[in-house]
Amino acid sequence: MCYRAHTIGVSHCSSFTNRLYNFTGRGDKDPASDSEYAANLKSRKCPSLKDNTTIVEMDPGSRKTFDLSYYQLLLKRRGLFQSDSALTTNPTTLSNINQILKGSVEGFFFEFAKSMEKMGRINVKTGSAGVVRKQCSVANS
Repeated sequence: MCYRAHTIGVSHCSSFTNRLYNFTGRGDKDPASDSEYAANLKSRKCPSLKDNTTIVEMDPGSRKTFDLSYYQLLLKRRGLFQSDSALTTNPTTLSNINQILKGSVEGFFFEFAKSMEKMGRINVKTGSAGVVRKQCSVANS
């Protein structure tokens, strides 16, 4: 469950502005995102679709704190990325979010640590078998 790491950190506007300005190619916002949140991002953080320099907190108000507020924001439809919003539309991941919020922060830390250990066992392709993505969210063409 790597999405758990979105509780800390920032992102460049260019990684999510399509959700604010042109989600379906008709100049609209992503209907899965909260209207007030999207309007605030557009007016105060990312006023241009072409902004490649401005950074925005992935978990507003606690970007440097590893906590549960990210999940509370997801339930309010205030996830920064489309992948965040998708977590609340899938019954399995929505159930996971609700379980996380019902549990203790210590339990969250424990489960996150287990996820990181599991991810550490992934056989990473190296040398000519591996590829470094030019943009994290998109496979190179």
